[in-house]
Amino acid sequence: MSYLGETIVDVKDTDFKNYKAADWAMWFIESYGQIDGTQHKQWVIDSVTRILKGTKVIVSMAKWTDGQTEYRIILDKPSTKYLKWVKEYKTDENGDEAYGYEAGVAP
Repeated sequence: MSYLGETIVDVKDTDFKNYKAADWAMWFIESYGQIDGTQHKQWVIDSVTRILKGTKVIVSMAKWTDGQTEYRIILDKPSTKYLKWVKEYKTDENGDEAYGYEAGVAP
């Protein structure tokens, strides 16, 4: 069995066609939330935050020579709304950066 690669697919042509932001957020929680490690859990929280702040979800289809296929889900570059939220989150009432924000590490 050889890996043939993956191709980005139109979400409308997948099982995810009716997914809204909340559905994608739950997909990330259910798919990765149980993985041990603080840095991985931070990544899940950050991924959910990105989705809820408008970051696009990209779906691709991976294929092998034996006919096996699987969906692969990643996030696009961070949305402007997400980047604004992180900046506001890290800033105190005086406009100074007072809080850290960890995006975590993908499992």
